[in-house]
Amino acid sequence: MIYGKRIRLRADERTDIPQFTTWLNDPEVRQHLGHYLPFSLAAEEQWYEGMLKRPREEQPLAIEIRDPASADGWRLIGNCGFMNLDWIHRQGEIGLFLGEKTCWNQGYGTEVMQLLLRHGFETLNLNRISLRVDEDNLRGIHVYEKVGFVHEGRFRQAVYKDGKYQDVLSMSILRSEWNPEE
Repeated sequence: MIYGKRIRLRADERTDIPQFTTWLNDPEVRQHLGHYLPFSLAAEEQWYEGMLKRPREEQPLAIEIRDPASADGWRLIGNCGFMNLDWIHRQGEIGLFLGEKTCWNQGYGTEVMQLLLRHGFETLNLNRISLRVDEDNLRGIHVYEKVGFVHEGRFRQAVYKDGKYQDVLSMSILRSEWNPEE
């Protein structure tokens, strides 16, 4: 497990599937995830089985916060991880979603990103970490800028959503730009 001040990241478990399905069927939660259709429990189970076949470093991590009311003291609030890792060029992409809307705007996304950057640079030995973000995902852009990501480019009219095309921003951070103290 990867521990932060208020959160921990752990491997996704089969028992998480019902909660992920609930979140991914909430239009507000999936607004910036590129998923447009409802998810069935069976579809999420298929995703889980496929995910287990990926390299261990590219298997998503569950995001949990401390919760004294929970049996083990932790409560699931989202999912995150690395994808498209390139070991020759030491780079990869990163992504996250907080499904628990009561946890939005409380700094959890920032803490998750800080933990993922530490994991990416110190454990996976990456040199560059990138992401793509919808131009209207202002909350996400704020978090990414706050932890040191810089804007690299813009994919013009790259997504169609809510009856219109919109741009997707490309952002990245290099190991030399990363501040591990943040």
